[in-house]
Formats: sequence, structure tokens, C-alpha cells
Amino acid sequence: MSNGDIIVSLDIGTSKVRAIIGEMNNGTFNIIGVGSADSEGIRKGAIVDIDQTVQSIRNAVDHAERMVGIQISEVFVGISGNHIGLQSSHGVVAVSNEDREIGDEDIERVLKAAEVIALPPEREIIDVVAKQYVVDGLEGIQDPRGMIGVRLEVEATIITGAKTAIHNLLRCVEKAGLKVKDLVLMSLAAGQLALSKDEKTMGSILVDIGAGATTIAVFQNGAMIATSTLPIGGEFVTNDIAYGLRTLTDQAERVKLKFGCAYGPDAAEDQVFKVIRIGSNVEKEFSQLDLAAIIEPRVQEIFQMVRQEVKRLGYSEMPGGYILTGGTVCMSGVLTVAQAELKATVRIAVPDFIGVRDPGYTSGVGIIHSVIRTVRMRNASPAKKAANRPKAPKSEEEKPGIFDRMKKFFEDFI
Repeated sequence: MSNGDIIVSLDIGTSKVRAIIGEMNNGTFNIIGVGSADSEGIRKGAIVDIDQTVQSIRNAVDHAERMVGIQISEVFVGISGNHIGLQSSHGVVAVSNEDREIGDEDIERVLKAAEVIALPPEREIIDVVAKQYVVDGLEGIQDPRGMIGVRLEVEATIITGAKTAIHNLLRCVEKAGLKVKDLVLMSLAAGQLALSKDEKTMGSILVDIGAGATTIAVFQNGAMIATSTLPIGGEFVTNDIAYGLRTLTDQAERVKLKFGCAYGPDAAEDQVFKVIRIGSNVEKEFSQLDLAAIIEPRVQEIFQMVRQEVKRLGYSEMPGGYILTGGTVCMSGVLTVAQAELKATVRIAVPDFIGVRDPGYTSGVGIIHSVIRTVRMRNASPAKKAANRPKAPKSEEEKPGIFDRMKKFFEDFI
């Protein structure tokens, strides 16, 4: 991957489909374009209508293309859902190079060896993530490229998913006229971007609250060790508002985005708005305090469910606490409610790039960050550096001697 290379991520969510364009530039990457479209055909994070989903993908990609003025043909697609599973595995190979230097080929072979596991016929491997490498018994190695050894081992996490969900996702993207470069687990990608090195090492919990689902990912010792998906999210808050105010869902969504507050004491009684009631053309006035009374109990319930699920997974006390992301956490007061319900340190993660400074973009930007990180590790290997190093000048013995130069001079003169 060279400077000026374009990477496009596709985040297909319950409420929005987002296409994000990243560009490599002098070893760093910038976000140069974002396309967003309302998501149709997705319910609770799962595809329920192929044609509607295809149209949503096309709309998002067209939006991104118009912003940047390029044509998108290849994308890295994010995948999530309650069908995702993690499985530990171990791979061992002998180093193939004659000089016993570990290269990219050995890394690929040992990861392939780790993939050899028994899987039910309805499941498929999405990715293999190395937790640590072991070279001739030496443990704790993150990148063994360029090291000398005879035996290379890997402790890996195998990410698997349901074949039906994977193939439906790929089918939608391909029907939209795009080539899928790779599938990336969104919770893993978001964690690589949103969590600091210490948070990933000491132990922390990433909670991604989307519209239709809430994804929990537990990180420890630099790797993701557990994940779970709860079928609840911001869509439930919208439905509660629609029932509470007796109005249409699209009006409830608009009111939530503009006036929503998840913590009663922060709500302003003098901030008022009007909505049209169902079954009449009459507008009724409500205050932000009325809205908070509807939103707060649902947001409390979401965090209570998160806490129970984390306890069920066996990771209640984590030094790094909770890191929140996803579109729903943008709402005022969510952080205060989270701190009260989770009884731990909580912060909200926001991507630090112009145009995407919103928790809803964490997964999409994380996919690009994850792809570039993998490429950087490969390009940083000693073997690659040696291959790219400029050739040394000719040695003194190879340079023409004084007599040869004088002979050449007289030949030219005569």
C-alpha cells in the first residue's frame, strides 16, 4: 500500500448505512469522504430485505462518491450480530527460510495452521486474530517478523459467524456493484481505534449502542477475549417516545435527535416543542422534561442489561472501566446515567478526524484504521525494509581505475 491509496469501509447498521473513504498520506491516514443513507431492510442488526438493503448501500456509496469525485469499486465491510462467536486456537509451523529468519510467509502459514479447527457445518471463519506468537519457546511476541527461530507458534482467536448471515451480507454488497475486499469484525475494529494501549492491556469493556442492537466487547492483555450482542438500542427509545407522545415514529426520531435528554435533572422545562398526535391534525406542546421522563427509564434499562451481560460473561470488574460508542450515546445525559447504572468509570469514544467526530462513526473509521494497521505491520518487517533499501554504491574495486579513466580520456580525445 503506497501513499495516495484509497480505503473504503462500509458500516451497514439498523438506522444508517455509512460509507467512509480514507486515504493514506505519508504514513498517516485522513478521512476524505463520508456517505450516509437511511437504512432500509435491516432489523435489529440483521438483514431482513435484500433489495432494500442493496438500495441503501448504493445510496450511501453514491453520496460518498459525489463528495470526493471518485468511483468506489472495492470496500471493506463491517460485520456484527449475535451470531458472532470467538474460539481460542493454537498453530505451529517450522520456519521455512534457510537462514531461519521469520517472514510474512511463515506468519501466514502459522495462522492457517491455527484455522484447522472443528466447526459445525452452519458456521464459517471470518478472521483469525493473533493474541501472541511464540518463537522457540519465547512467549509474548506481538510481531515475530525478522526474528531468527526454528519453530513458530501462535495463540490465536478464531472469529466465526453464521454462514447464512455472512453470505446474505456479501450478497447485498455484491448486488450493489461492489467487490468485498475483506470482512472486518466491527467491535474489534472499533476497539482498536477507541481504546488506548493501556485500556486494552489492563482490561476494559467497549459498549457500542446502535439503533437496533448493543454490542459488548471485552478486551484484556491487548486482545478481544469475549463479545456479546443484546437486541436493544436507540430504536427502542424512539418507539417509547412515539407511544408516550402518541405521535408518528419519524416525528419521534426527529424529536429525540433535537431535544432528547436521558437524565431528568439536566432537562430544561422551558425548552418546548410541538408534535402532531396520531389520529388528528392537532399539534400538542411538550417540554424537554416530559421527553426525559420517557427516555431515562429505557436508557437505564439498556445499561442494566449491559451490566448483567458483562457479569454473565464473567468480567464484572475491569480496571479500564467502560468505553461507550455508537450513535445512541450522542444524546445528552447518557454518560451520567451510564456512570450511575454501571457503577464504574465510563467515557465516550469519538473518532478524532474532521467530518466524523461523532460516536456513530467509530466502527466505520475503526475498519479503515484496522486495515492500515495490518498493512503497516507488514511493511515495517525487516525483510521488507531490506528489499526497499537503496542499493549501496559500487565498492572501490568495482570503480574504474586511474589508468582506465586516462585511457578512456585519450581515446575520446583521439
